[in-house]
Amino acid sequence: MDTGVALIAYADRFGGSLAALERLLDGPLAGVFGGVHVLPFYVPYDGADAGFDPEDHLSVDPRLGGWDDIRRLARAFDVTADVIVNHLSDRSPAFRDVVALGDHSPSSGMFLTFDAVFPAGAREADLVRITRPRPGLPFTPVVLGGRRRLVWTTFTPHQIDLDARNPAVRAHLLAVLRRLADNGVATVRLDAVGYAVKTKGTSCFLTPDTLAFVADVTAQARGLGLSVLAEVHAPSRREAAAAAIVDHVYDFTLAPAILRAVSTGDGGPLREWLGVRPPNTVTVLDTHDGIGLVDAAGLLAAGQIDALVETISRNSAGTSRVSTTPDGSAYQVSCTAYDALGRDDRRYLLARLLHLFVPGIPHVYYVGLLAGRNAVGVTGDAREINRRSYTEAAVLTALRRPVVRRLSRMIRLRTTHPAFRGTFAATDRPGGELVLAWQAGPARAQLRARLDDGWFRVTHTRHERR
Repeated sequence: MDTGVALIAYADRFGGSLAALERLLDGPLAGVFGGVHVLPFYVPYDGADAGFDPEDHLSVDPRLGGWDDIRRLARAFDVTADVIVNHLSDRSPAFRDVVALGDHSPSSGMFLTFDAVFPAGAREADLVRITRPRPGLPFTPVVLGGRRRLVWTTFTPHQIDLDARNPAVRAHLLAVLRRLADNGVATVRLDAVGYAVKTKGTSCFLTPDTLAFVADVTAQARGLGLSVLAEVHAPSRREAAAAAIVDHVYDFTLAPAILRAVSTGDGGPLREWLGVRPPNTVTVLDTHDGIGLVDAAGLLAAGQIDALVETISRNSAGTSRVSTTPDGSAYQVSCTAYDALGRDDRRYLLARLLHLFVPGIPHVYYVGLLAGRNAVGVTGDAREINRRSYTEAAVLTALRRPVVRRLSRMIRLRTTHPAFRGTFAATDRPGGELVLAWQAGPARAQLRARLDDGWFRVTHTRHERR
């Protein structure tokens, strides 16, 4: 998986198709990225949750292309693809059959109902203990075979949770893994995997049963030649349990630590985090979900997180939106990284350099690559603020902006310079200067930065570009 920096992009929103995505990566972005995480391209890519609610998890949406497009991408880039382990769409053939036939459907055991977890009912304490990434309980009333039931819906009423213990579900997930491996995908991202197993009397999130499921899926994936990246949004101490099982986990804590450091000049939490973070991470500054905050709990105090939310709101002229957990604490901010830093090119590039120089495999979200602004007028899903659509021509135009050209050069350096395959060191110098340095034999690359005023300098040995 470590082939340099990877781009995170929706094919429909970064060029318009898989073929256009390939043209951009092979053309104006040639040599910049070593990998690409293609966000869900299944049928349909534009459902209730931008592709994370597949009706058919084994097919490429023909409006984007086909499996041959994925195979072509995989010949030149390390391709990461999502496996949606927690749910299927309420429009999937399997669930529609359950709606029609209820318990008489061959698929009835695939979908999780309230009484499958609580056959004798649940107490108030059982229900309030359930972890969910948004307010409210994770149940939706649906008529199944003429009988009104409560189905488990962790995310939206259109995403029906699967019963991870059901043999048909396990066969379904194995079929998805095989399809991806057969078409050249290198890494599978286990989406929302922390919620995949529900166990009575627990939080139903990252429990021992969940970790056993993750270990089992990881073993199956590795048996097919796939690497596994787990997506877990939780305080960092809980992410460590998943990190020990899979090949890579996201370092979601890094983004708020960097944004706070660049916004306030206080690099203390960032320096602390560099000393304790897991080693097998994929690093991000922003994603299709926005900027995660819940992960920084423990590193940043509640007041510091609240202050960061206020700073992002002020920098974005009030166009960002924060989502909260059921207890009212900040979960994530819907905002582009560029707007989060007030569209200040220097501080934005500094934040990106910190991201690129920290150990791990950097993934750069397509809106961040293009220094995109918040979408205005979003009235529904707040995450659409950071999910702008760019035609192929619009991407080419954005790539000519000075800030984007400089960022592209920085990413190319991170992808191609041999120093980043060596050892890392972080040191502090007098005057509040932070130094991040890499060395592999004679190859060296160094970032010097002053967080208080946004000054930075990058130096490196000459190297042959790949």
